[in-house]
Amino acid sequence: MSKHESTSTELLHAQAQIWNHIFNFISSSAVRCALQLGIPDALYKHGKPMSLDELSAGLSVVNSSKVSFLAILMRFLVQSGFLNQHEDQYFLTPASRLLAKNEPFNVRSVLLLNHGPAFSKAWSELSAWFQNDSPTAFHNAHGKIFWDYIEEEEPRVLGDIFNDALSSDSRFNTSLLITECKHVFEGLTSLVDVGGGTGTVSIAIAKAFPNLKCTVLELPHVIGHCKGSGNLDFVGGDMFDKIPHANAILLKAILHDWKGKDCVKILKKCKESIPSREKGGKVIIIDTEQ
Repeated sequence: MSKHESTSTELLHAQAQIWNHIFNFISSSAVRCALQLGIPDALYKHGKPMSLDELSAGLSVVNSSKVSFLAILMRFLVQSGFLNQHEDQYFLTPASRLLAKNEPFNVRSVLLLNHGPAFSKAWSELSAWFQNDSPTAFHNAHGKIFWDYIEEEEPRVLGDIFNDALSSDSRFNTSLLITECKHVFEGLTSLVDVGGGTGTVSIAIAKAFPNLKCTVLELPHVIGHCKGSGNLDFVGGDMFDKIPHANAILLKAILHDWKGKDCVKILKKCKESIPSREKGGKVIIIDTEQ
């Protein structure tokens, strides 16, 4: 291969790489569109492959003037591996099943949260954030931190989506936690799930360990409609102020949201609320690696 040919090949690969970055958003936008139109739900509910005519008839939200464009969307979803197609019949892949409402481990809210307008606007502010002293790109876009935005701007919409996104992640992880790490909970009599949302994790733990008293500590507006029962209770509060006393504290997907000094504050509050290590006190941390 000549030097000229080598350079041309490298340039072609380089352009292809850049084009992938430029147009990657189309895939996530198409998947979000499919979810919002109800395509995964229609295929899931039908229980077997559907033709385009059957599918379009079942999608009441699609305007009649746009039905002809549905074939283009479906073709893209098939080519991207999101849907399967055999002859003129479409059916779900394991991935697209996870966007159906009735799929137990669905991740619909994770997609809606991360590709919704609030986060999209924040991403568009990333370069501006690097040029000022704003704490986050989200703050740069909305003038407030994420938690305040949820509470003040869209508590019923974005707040519910956020809580469900956390729950969808927890449903799968908790089943593994209980089966693979059962020894972590053995011998405990009480546990506080700090920032436990609407209690997805604690509900599962309380069910698996009926002699373990589980308490979810969360901001009052998050657990406003949550009711405890049996060995499960919900307490409104702030982890920076006080954490209820217990044998163990659970921090699932908490610390990665905070700066180092704030993490130290949280862990100090945990230490104040549990017995010493010699007496069986422990902090259980489940989080992403930073």
